[in-house]
Amino acid sequence: MNTHQARQGGGAVDVVEVVARLRGAGCVFAEDEARLLLGQPGDLAGMVERRVAGEPLEYILGWAEFAGRRFVVAPGVFVPRHRTELLVRLAVGFAHARSVVLDLCCGSGALGATVAAEVPGIELHAADVEPAAVDCARQNVPGEVYQGDLYVPLPQRLRGRVDVLIANVPYVPTDDVALMPPEARDHEPRVALDGGADGLDVLRRVAAEAPAWLAPGGHVLFEASERQAAAATAELRRAGLVVSVEEDDELGATVVAGRREH
Repeated sequence: MNTHQARQGGGAVDVVEVVARLRGAGCVFAEDEARLLLGQPGDLAGMVERRVAGEPLEYILGWAEFAGRRFVVAPGVFVPRHRTELLVRLAVGFAHARSVVLDLCCGSGALGATVAAEVPGIELHAADVEPAAVDCARQNVPGEVYQGDLYVPLPQRLRGRVDVLIANVPYVPTDDVALMPPEARDHEPRVALDGGADGLDVLRRVAAEAPAWLAPGGHVLFEASERQAAAATAELRRAGLVVSVEEDDELGATVVAGRREH
């Protein structure tokens, strides 16, 4: 077997051919993706076909890497983005042992689970409206996971007790969803992408009720685009929160944070 071949399923696989097929399909990191697929058990040819057809790599692997850890994902579940590591980094800074942390619109639960891994001893809760997301989150989240629309499924005992509210809400304007990469717009749930006409519909709903759920001094954090930061700031101030905006140019990330004073 030469250096361009690997063993898979009892036979030799031409690594160069796999890389070429992935690159031809527009996969920018074809070599890395080929290595990951070759390390998976099962039907390599079928997995390559799925990737070439545009299915997200994470769905094929069954996991996504986020903030240096792997989390279960499945078809129909929003794939966590690396830029969201800024939001999680800020959440970790606000949390401490015994903090109550709530991950709304949790998707796979990767964000809240990362905070729990970084800050031992928190009380973690998560919620999402999508059944597939809830199924994944229950495999990733060391805490309670609820299914329903935003705050609706949460136990009333959490009202006024949440120290850190992570709200990675959909914020893509409706007209811009069609401009997203095909693997996102064709495979991820629309409800996890589409934020309404200006992208802030769900943010407004979360912000409006956040003060009722936050503990005094508690924080709510939203990811947004840079151009949405001013409008998002206005919404949080309208809800009576003290607002700050954090940016990370390397990640291309913008986070708008609100704090309940009293």
